[in-house]
Parts: sequence; structure tokens; C-alpha cells
Amino acid sequence: MKSLLIKDTTVDERMQIVKEALGGFGNCDCESIDMDDMYDDYIFGRRELADINREFSQQHAGAVKAEDRERRSGCAMH
Repeated sequence: MKSLLIKDTTVDERMQIVKEALGGFGNCDCESIDMDDMYDDYIFGRRELADINREFSQQHAGAVKAEDRERRSGCAMH
């Protein structure tokens, strides 16, 4: 598997990586998070993908309760 690090990829490759990773999410706006914009810093070489994902996990860990998942619809993240 090819490295996903900024130093090992081009902008076009990073755009494709994000597009493929979000495949089922489309233009989904989950929990007021624009999934397309969330990865702009990675695409444009400002922050590594792992750092963005780690920060997201830390900010949103435990925010969705199991009973809430059953009531929500319209977002592939649930």
C-alpha cells in the first residue's frame, strides 16, 4: 500500500484518497460536519490525514449514543 503522507503524495492523489474514503458519504452533512471540507487541510498539504482523524475522534468520541443512532436517518455515518 502506498504511503498516504503529504510528502509522498500529490494534491491530485490526496483528493482521490479522500474521495474514495468518503465514497458512501457523498455530500453528507453529518452532525453539522461538512465531510468535503473536513479534509481540505490534508488535500492542500497543511495537516496529515491521521492528525485530522485523531482530532475528529477526540472531539466527537462518545457524542452519539446508541439510542440516538436508531432515531437518526439520512447520514451514512450512523
